[in-house]
Amino acid sequence: MENENFIVSARKYRPTTFLSVVGQSSLTNTLKNAIVSNRIAQAYMFCGPRGVGKTTCARIFAKTINCTNLTADNEACNECESCRAFNEHRSYNIHELDAASNNSVEDIRNLIEQVRTPPQIGNYSVYIIDEVHMLSTAAFNAFLKTLEEPLPHAKFILATTEKHKVLTTILSRCQIFDFNRIGINDIVEHLKIVAQKENVTYEDSALNIIAQKADGGMRDALSIFDQVVSFCQGNITYKSTIENLNVLDYEYYFKLVDCFKNCNIADSLMIFNEILNKGFEGQNFINGLSSHFRDLMVSKNAKTVTLLEVGDNIKQTYLEQAQSCSDDFLYKALRISNECDINYRMSKNKRLLVELSLIRLCQLSDEKKKNNIDDEWDDFDVDSLLKIEPFFSPERAKTQQGTSSPSPQTSNVRQSHAQIQTQQNPGTPKVAAMPGVSITNLLTKKEEKQVDSNVPQVQETTQFDQVMLNKAWKEYIDRIPEKKILSSTMQGCTLTIKDNFFIEIAVDNPMQEDELLSERASLTSWLSKSLKNGKIKLYTRVNENGENKKALSPNERFIEMIQNNEHIGTLAKELELEI
Repeated sequence: MENENFIVSARKYRPTTFLSVVGQSSLTNTLKNAIVSNRIAQAYMFCGPRGVGKTTCARIFAKTINCTNLTADNEACNECESCRAFNEHRSYNIHELDAASNNSVEDIRNLIEQVRTPPQIGNYSVYIIDEVHMLSTAAFNAFLKTLEEPLPHAKFILATTEKHKVLTTILSRCQIFDFNRIGINDIVEHLKIVAQKENVTYEDSALNIIAQKADGGMRDALSIFDQVVSFCQGNITYKSTIENLNVLDYEYYFKLVDCFKNCNIADSLMIFNEILNKGFEGQNFINGLSSHFRDLMVSKNAKTVTLLEVGDNIKQTYLEQAQSCSDDFLYKALRISNECDINYRMSKNKRLLVELSLIRLCQLSDEKKKNNIDDEWDDFDVDSLLKIEPFFSPERAKTQQGTSSPSPQTSNVRQSHAQIQTQQNPGTPKVAAMPGVSITNLLTKKEEKQVDSNVPQVQETTQFDQVMLNKAWKEYIDRIPEKKILSSTMQGCTLTIKDNFFIEIAVDNPMQEDELLSERASLTSWLSKSLKNGKIKLYTRVNENGENKKALSPNERFIEMIQNNEHIGTLAKELELEI
């Protein structure tokens, strides 16, 4: 029966010569040159991911160094007795040991005993130890002396996927060859050859999907190829391949990008819902979307388009969509999708996280919302800095003078601003651009800008007196009972009305000043509405007798209480009380 003789492609099309090894040309050339120049080391270490040809190259190397009649290309002839014995699996010159199941000291000692036996045919006895990192420490130590000074006819080839687990004393005795992942284009070309030999029809995009799924391993690619051939019954198409491998269709990503460009939130959410209904995980989807944005980005430049690893028919679609997307859109989209991927595992509502990211992506092309998407520095300029309202006292500026070291450029901006304020408003307190107050402290965050924009701006300039001001101040305190610290701070403040509707707020210490600073926007809006005056400006002043005050810790407060009443200390000691 034909089915009884079926051999999987990974075994049937396993390379038998250096020339047929895919994607490792630099390593195979080095090995061939070592054979030609007779510079064969006593031990080699082949490292790299699974399925990239480590054991295969070890077998080819062992076969070639024992060949008695090399070809013009320095390959094994497959005709001499040594080559025929190897091909028929009866060679006594090549010994393979699976260290995953033979990793004890006794196994290594048996191997060392075999090393003493010279080869029957050919020049060398080659010992291939696969998965060598699985050997125990004792087995490694037992192997050290033989590996360093073997008999002239003995050659060792160690293969591993995890080089970091091998003892450094072993590594130092070997020539190390690092195998690379096989490129997608190399895998696709090899799959085409296999498909032609197997009389299988295919679409290039389907083979490209198989190559991507293999993740750089040729063995995995051939196994997936066999699986898809069975599913497609000899006709590999793109649709049948993504269905069998559970891969998300490119079309979904192209449709989503069109939705993002048109600010179509509803359709993007419906497409995501359809993807979830097909059984795809949200993180796989967001990873695929990030890769799609990356592919669009590299498609915009003729130099980087070679980094696009897709089929030719899909590549044209990428090029067309990339031209319709701005660089700024793609950079921001990549950042949003990457943030979603980072936060996905920690999120309790994963679907909502992805949907919010899709909404943000849709807003990227909306000019009205564009400035609210990114960080707060996008809209910063010097003009906006000069328009910031004063809320810092001269006293606080002196306090910060010793701790802040502004750059010369920043100092120039502040000095220029101070000159402008002096020329325009001679009576205005010079507090807007104090030395020692950093620009970052003066900048208003976007969140505060958005809050201010929602408050109706008062255009009136009604006169008010101290009684009206105190009343509005008290009403605000009554509105924030939950903010006990702020409420206590405001109750202890002294308010003074200055010229041009400036209100001076006298506080006891800088900590209280910080509390008021955090409430500035809301407090200014409240006073403007309550007093019907849109020109109200606030600034603070630390009382002279309170400049050096600092908030006491509980322990410091307790010590102060003891100094005022020594009986408190005696009571605490007798009751063994602690703060």
